[in-house]
Amino acid sequence: MSQHKEQCGFVSFAINNSDTDYLELAYLQALNIKATQEINSYAVLVDKATFGLLTDKHKQVFDYVIQVGEKWDNPFAAEPFVWYFSPFKETIKLESDLLFTRSIDHWWTAFRLKDVCLATGAKTHMGYASAIRKYRELFDANNLPDVYNGLMYFRYSQTSKRFFDRATDIFNTWDSIRTELQRIDGAATTDVVYAIAALMMGEDQVTMPSMDFLNFVHMKSGSNGWSDNRSWIDTVMNERDGDIIRINNLNQYSPVHYYDKTYATKELIEYYEQRVLGRI
Repeated sequence: MSQHKEQCGFVSFAINNSDTDYLELAYLQALNIKATQEINSYAVLVDKATFGLLTDKHKQVFDYVIQVGEKWDNPFAAEPFVWYFSPFKETIKLESDLLFTRSIDHWWTAFRLKDVCLATGAKTHMGYASAIRKYRELFDANNLPDVYNGLMYFRYSQTSKRFFDRATDIFNTWDSIRTELQRIDGAATTDVVYAIAALMMGEDQVTMPSMDFLNFVHMKSGSNGWSDNRSWIDTVMNERDGDIIRINNLNQYSPVHYYDKTYATKELIEYYEQRVLGRI
């Protein structure tokens, strides 16, 4: 396919809204990937408005900036189009508020066992799969796979195309599909849509739960057993040692989905700029 410029790379969406500067989060993520990974090409997918916010610093770090539409009423619905727009033959797709603390270059070999691989069973900061189901009641009530799109892999193939085409169909027919689900309210989210697509494809075709390292630490407070009334940043001790994130004195070796966007401070961005920009 003509869009493919490289074999492997990372992709994230950055569709800004009035609450969150996703472009800046993607910028931090791209810097972090270039500091921690040997395979580190990075593409950001944006809408028209976010494209207009690009600066020289962004262009210096992003390997590819690709506009994927004018405006999305539900930005989640843009997600399946990653298959058509990724410049890589093999893609690790990330949510933009996720950082790596060490190299995961060896993960590419494991991912290649599948054409599509969704992360399953997000971890707590303790390193265990979270047993707290308060955010996953919809999944349990409808017997959906416990998948997370925050970190996923796909390679260019007919199988992956079928998966993303089915996800697009689910977004497009959501008003009808939601009437068949229990404990559902509101617009479609990517995790739910991908879980339904996984059921349609066959869960074993798009997940590898036996390889439980192919996921991330989810820092949503409730997932770690803390009150949702406060951010984890204000609840527990957190510090950094270079690229390592330390939470309650525990080093985090899995990728960290920090969730609270205020974690992406100016100081953290400047740290990675110092690490990376001198080498570009």
